[in-house]
Amino acid sequence: MERENEEGPKFKKETVNKLLQLNFKDDKIRVSNDALLLMSEMLKVFVREAAARAARQAEAEEVPIVDIEHLEKVLPQLLLDF
Repeated sequence: MERENEEGPKFKKETVNKLLQLNFKDDKIRVSNDALLLMSEMLKVFVREAAARAARQAEAEEVPIVDIEHLEKVLPQLLLDF
C-alpha cells in the first residue's frame, strides 16, 4: 500500500529482509511480506525522526547545515525512544 508520490526514504524489501536475517540466530526463519512492509514503514519513521531531530539540533546550535555530528548528538535518545 505504498503511495507513489510519497517523499522520504524508501527501503527495498530485499534490503529489509537481509537486515532482519542478519539478526536471526536460526537461518530457517522466514519473514512474511506483511512483516517486511511493517518493518519498512518502521524504518521510514525512524529515518524521518532522526532527520527531524538532527535538524532541530542544528537549529538550536544556530548552524545552517545539518551535519553528522548533529545526528550523533540526538541518536542516543532516539534509540531509547524507539
